[in-house]
Amino acid sequence: MTEEAKKRVRDTYGVNRLVEGDYDQSLSAKCENGVFVGQKSDNICVFRGIPFAEQPLGELRWKAPQPVKSSEAVWQAYYNGKSPIQTEWPTELGSYYRQGEDCLYLNVWKNLDDNTPDKPVMVFFHGGSYGWGGTADPMYDGKNFVRTHPDIILVTVGYRIGLMGFVDLSYFEGGEDYPDAPNLGILDQIEALRWVQRNIRVFGGDPQNVTIFGESAGGGSVSLLPIIPCAKGLFHRVIAESGSVALTFSKEECRDFSERLKQLSGAKSVAQLLNLSEYDLMRINEQLNEYNCFPQRDGRLIPLDPYQPYEKGETADVDILIGTNAEETNYWIGEVGGIIPFSLGTLIKFENDMKKLSASEKKLVNGFLSLEKGTRVWRMVRFYDELMFRLPAVEQARLHSQNGGKAYVYYWTVPSVLPMYKACHAVELAYVFGNLEETIYTGEPADKELAATVMQMWTNFARTGDPSTDSLTWERYREPERAVMVMARRPHIKHDIFPARRKLLSPLLRRRINPSYALLDYNVPFIRKAAGTLALTVGLAAAAVWVIKKIRKNRY
Repeated sequence: MTEEAKKRVRDTYGVNRLVEGDYDQSLSAKCENGVFVGQKSDNICVFRGIPFAEQPLGELRWKAPQPVKSSEAVWQAYYNGKSPIQTEWPTELGSYYRQGEDCLYLNVWKNLDDNTPDKPVMVFFHGGSYGWGGTADPMYDGKNFVRTHPDIILVTVGYRIGLMGFVDLSYFEGGEDYPDAPNLGILDQIEALRWVQRNIRVFGGDPQNVTIFGESAGGGSVSLLPIIPCAKGLFHRVIAESGSVALTFSKEECRDFSERLKQLSGAKSVAQLLNLSEYDLMRINEQLNEYNCFPQRDGRLIPLDPYQPYEKGETADVDILIGTNAEETNYWIGEVGGIIPFSLGTLIKFENDMKKLSASEKKLVNGFLSLEKGTRVWRMVRFYDELMFRLPAVEQARLHSQNGGKAYVYYWTVPSVLPMYKACHAVELAYVFGNLEETIYTGEPADKELAATVMQMWTNFARTGDPSTDSLTWERYREPERAVMVMARRPHIKHDIFPARRKLLSPLLRRRINPSYALLDYNVPFIRKAAGTLALTVGLAAAAVWVIKKIRKNRY
C-alpha cells in the first residue's frame, strides 16, 4: 500500500515551464508575477504551483518571505510546487512528492460553469505537526469541492515546516539577525494571503470575502493568524479543525531542537548553517523531525499568552468556526507502531506532565480520571483529547464570543473503520474535501450524504458567516447555552456537552500541556513500580526510550 501511495504521488511531479507561443487564454490568469496557464478537467480549471513569494534560497534561507517580483512572463501552472523539506511518512502523502527549500507555491481551483464575479475564497493550510505535509497530498485536491460548490474559489498553500520553518536560531552565533526563524511558516502563510488579496480577482474571487481553514497544524495556524497584527484584514473568517492556539511552544521548549541541530550539523554559527547544502539539510531534518517545533510564543509575532487577544476582543471582526474529534489521540496508535507503544508512551508522558502540576491541580486531574470509563491508560488518553484538543478549542470560542466575536463549535463523532481509531484526528478530511475515496484515515469511502452536508456547512460559513443549512440550524456558541453541532451520521445540536470535563480541566489550560516529547524523563513512578529487579529496570528503561522515539514521530 505504501509503495502504491508513493508511486501515485511521485508520478504527479513535474516542472512548470515558460510558455512559448500561443496558449488558451480562457484557462489563463494574469497575476502580478506572471501569466499562469491552468489545466481543464471537465468543468474545473486548476492552477498548480503558482509562486506567492520569492523562493527562500541562498541568502533568503531562514529569512521572512519576500514579495514576488512583477513579471509579464507566461508560465504553465500544471504541477504542484515542491513539498517542503520533511521525512517521508506513510500517513503524510505530501512527503512522497519532490521536496526542496523552494516550496512557497499555491494552487487555485475554479469551476468554469460559474462565471459570477466576486466569488467567496477559501484558503486551506495543511496539517502535519508543523513538520510534515504538502499541497500535493491527494486528500487536498480541490476538484470535488468546487465541482459541487461552483461559486467557491479554493486555494491550497505550501509553507516552510520543520527545520526550515520553525527553528530558533538565537542559540547560534549570528542568530540575532534571524529573529523570524521560529515562526517562518506562519509568516509564509501571511505572505500567501497578501498575494491572494492582490491577485485573486483575476480568478474570479472576492478579496473582501476570504475564509482561511486548516486541520491540525493548519487548524493551529488559522487560530493564530487572527491574533497577529500584520495579518489583519487579509481574511474575514476562520475554520479551525482539530487545532487551536494551544499548539504552540515556549522559547524554552524550542531550545532542545536548536541544541540538537548544533550537535547534528556541527555548526556553531548561522553562517556555518548557511553553508550546508539542501541535501545536508534533508538528512539532518530526518533526525530532527522527531523533535520538530511548533510556532513559538516569542512575544514578538505570537503573544506569550495566545488566548489574550481573544479575551481582549482583538479578534472580534473575524467569524470563527472551530471543532475537534471525539477520539483525537487514537490516531497515534498507528503512528507509533501499535497499541503497546501507544499505551506505554501515554503512561510515561502523563507522569511527566503531572510533575508540573500543584497538589490542587492534580486533584482536578484525579477527579477527571475517576469520572471516565475504561482502563487507566484509556482514561489518560481521554485526558489528552480534552486538554490538548477539545478544551482549548472551546476556550478559544468562548473568549471570542464573550468579547464581541461570532463563534460556532462542532464535535465530530463519525468514526473510522480502522481498528481502534474511532473518531480520530484527521478522520473528517475526506468529508470536508469531498474526496470520498481517500481512505487513509476513514478506512472506507466516506459517506456521500454526510460529506455533502459537511461541505455545505463549510461553504455556507464562507459565504455568509453562518454554517446553517436548509435543514439544520447551527446555533452560535455562547454562554451559558454552549451550543455545539455534533457531527454524527445525522448532525444535531447539543448544549454544554461534557460539563464535568470542562469544569475539572479548564483551569489547567494555562499550564500549556502540549504534544512535546523532547524533554521527557523516563524516571517516573510507572517505570519504577513496574521494575522489580535491576534487569527489569534496565529492560523497561530501554523499552521506554524506544517507545518515546516512536512517539516523537507524532504529527498534529
